[in-house]
Amino acid sequence: MSRRENIRSRLDWVTIGLVLLLAVLGWLNIGSATSGGEAVDWLTLEGKHGKQLLWIAVCAVLAFLVLNIEGEFFIRTSILSYLGMLVVLVAVLAVGKVIGGARSWFAFGSFSLQPSEFAKSTTALMLAYLLSRGDGKLRSFKTRLQAIAVVGIPAGLILLQPDAGTVLVFGGFVFALYREGLSGNVLVVAFAALVVAVATILTGAAVVQYPVIGAATGVYFLWAVLVGGGGAVIWFIIQSSLPRQRKRIRQWSLLALIGALGFSIALHTGMEKVLAPHQRDRIHVLFGIDVGNPDADYNIRHAKTAIGSGGLTGKGFLNGPMTAYAFVPEQETDFIFCTVGEEWGFLGSGAVILLYLLLLWRLIFLAERQRSHFTRVYGYGVASVLFMHVLINVGMVLGLAPVIGIPLPFFSYGGSSLMGFSVLIFILLRLDAERFTVLR
Repeated sequence: MSRRENIRSRLDWVTIGLVLLLAVLGWLNIGSATSGGEAVDWLTLEGKHGKQLLWIAVCAVLAFLVLNIEGEFFIRTSILSYLGMLVVLVAVLAVGKVIGGARSWFAFGSFSLQPSEFAKSTTALMLAYLLSRGDGKLRSFKTRLQAIAVVGIPAGLILLQPDAGTVLVFGGFVFALYREGLSGNVLVVAFAALVVAVATILTGAAVVQYPVIGAATGVYFLWAVLVGGGGAVIWFIIQSSLPRQRKRIRQWSLLALIGALGFSIALHTGMEKVLAPHQRDRIHVLFGIDVGNPDADYNIRHAKTAIGSGGLTGKGFLNGPMTAYAFVPEQETDFIFCTVGEEWGFLGSGAVILLYLLLLWRLIFLAERQRSHFTRVYGYGVASVLFMHVLINVGMVLGLAPVIGIPLPFFSYGGSSLMGFSVLIFILLRLDAERFTVLR
């Protein structure tokens, strides 16, 4: 048996089948969402469903090429591909095309490419390269700092576009880090930060005076700090109850309060000065804050109406009037799940979510069966990115997350997203096919 045939026999065809099934279902839903109530010519390459079919063909070729590249190549070029992507992310800030209020795209005639979709795979590769060196655990402060920098630098560049949705996806890499030994204390701090964030948004109490940094604080702001910081303080007191550790308790308590204060101010500043007004309004709408704009919750209202009208079994394929007649904005991209809910109902929506859960389970299974530390970390990075995309997109459509531009993997219309996810997953499949040849 030749080496190529050997690799082909070791490919995980279950994962490939799930990816292909999701892509085909997405193509069908894109056709329905953009039909305008008319008959759909499925064989044409015109219209968005035709272009998506073309993108699926391009991704099939791309997947074939990735699967025929030696796994060692991805390991050896991790640093180079990561640095190259950072250069591209800087370039898009300078010469990129503005679409949807974000300078996130390179325009080549009628074709546009979003580099942040490919930054997820290069970041996952770089993180795997970093953590597969040394003792393989996040025990040293230096390694933890390097891991934060690897994820934080591209996320920061993407935030400048601004593309807050993709930045949230990068936050999912914490799951990969946790699998590699990141302390559970991080989860406690994350929960405390979430409490402070919600309190800051709800009250709008972090009043920052510009240009001087050092804000006036109100009663509500102090409450936010005390609740968030207090949670961390209580935990540290429980864990550090011995008399000889009381000094350490006081130090951690002070740091927790200062950290909560700084985080709340930074969050308020970011919402007021970095986010566009419509992005800020969407976050406020999520928490039920009146923004004085009756159309601020337009997307959410119509998305919920479309999904709710589907009932248990849906209105039938190509029979969803709210999505077909564009009552739901961006129904073929960010809100593609509305088409599923309206036409396929609760059962169809549940089936699609089940497919994603099966794909996530399979990715974690692939990661855990590796003898290569590099591939295991990369596998968890892939699973983390996919999980965050599904969680945020479906949560956004259901009104459980703010409306931000983030596609549903393999389902939403768009070549950049489809190619980005294809590269992300098929690199893992190639590395997994070489799992018996112990990679570093």
